Amino acid sequence: QLQLVESGGGLVQPGGSLRLSCAGFGFTMDNYAIAWFRQAPGKEREGVSCISSSGGSTNYADFVKGRSTISRDTAKNTVYLEMNNLRPEDTALYYCAPDLSRRFVLLGICTLNPNDYDWGDYGGQGTQVTVSS
Repeated sequence: QLQLVESGGGLVQPGGSLRLSCAGFGFTMDNYAIAWFRQAPGKEREGVSCISSSGGSTNYADFVKGRSTISRDTAKNTVYLEMNNLRPEDTALYYCAPDLSRRFVLLGICTLNPNDYDWGDYGGQGTQVTVSS
């Protein structure tokens, strides 16, 4: 059974850093594009970053570009999102999603469009990031 488990969030001061983890169970994450999304109370879900199935292509939303790095650890079947210079506006619930349909595997890219990912009940509860002094 496919499961995704997010972790690594927490309370951090502005300017601080966090490394979020998205661990996969029941499937090989390397075969799929994986994206991070976030949603703050009262706001719509928005794409943060993604990594293609090959790992050769990444994509970042403008609001985290230059402050974040997405990566894979094949041995741990995990995708990481390292976030630096965090701002209060980064406060949100962060969660990951897979592109199980492998929509763009032949192109070797990934997107930040939630419609390009699968939102089944994979067990992940997300991980809360709170940036506050």
